[in-house]
Amino acid sequence: MTQGWPERLWVVRHGESAGNLARRAAMAAGGTHIETGGRDADVPLSPLGERQSRALGRWFAALPEAERPEVVLTSPYRRARQTVALIQAEGGVVAAPCDILQDERLREKEFGILDRLTRHGIAQHHPDQAEFRRLLGKFYHRPPGGESWCDVILRLRSALDTVSLRHGGARVLIVAHQVVVLCLRYLIENLDEAGIMAIDREGDVANCGVSEYAFDPSRGRDGAPVLLRWNFVAPLEAEGTPVTAEPDAQAGAR
Repeated sequence: MTQGWPERLWVVRHGESAGNLARRAAMAAGGTHIETGGRDADVPLSPLGERQSRALGRWFAALPEAERPEVVLTSPYRRARQTVALIQAEGGVVAAPCDILQDERLREKEFGILDRLTRHGIAQHHPDQAEFRRLLGKFYHRPPGGESWCDVILRLRSALDTVSLRHGGARVLIVAHQVVVLCLRYLIENLDEAGIMAIDREGDVANCGVSEYAFDPSRGRDGAPVLLRWNFVAPLEAEGTPVTAEPDAQAGAR
């Protein structure tokens, strides 16, 4: 039987971005809007985010060549692509150029009319949506023009099917965004709403934080991935690189 899961799977949040800094500034000032100067898809890494990405790349590079990622899947958003490029520049992957793939299904959660609003901004400009979210919970609440966590999970089911069909038995690195990292954990570990919301309440996913899974052929009928590390930031700490876990600029309604 062909193995349907990667032999090793790493899921990584991008390095700190300029949007993370903009959100922090807006929250500190008590503002309603987060100013990023353009589309969310175009927000770059901050200088610290570049350092974080390089530190993670050196951690991967320190692994034996036969243990490094050989397939890379990335969100098409600039900050994720930059993270991948810097990991690659430090020798952290052995993937050929044709095995470094952008996948739009890994993009950030879309926030619709709540895009780039702080919690204060949402309460001021869209109090009805703040109430809907309170009643429904973040897992099911879908802002107009945006996505719920369930919507993100739906597209990620398709992305994982592609991973299974094309990259079973391989060593795969996924670089994406905070909600995507959490929703992938929900899918891979077959969690329910209460389970993933409990994990979410523990704290934000760190920039360049690593989730690592290893395939266990003894689990279930066809084998399954087993979580080895969650939100692992030792590669940054080992180099004295500051660890950050700021939500993205759009995450007032995350």
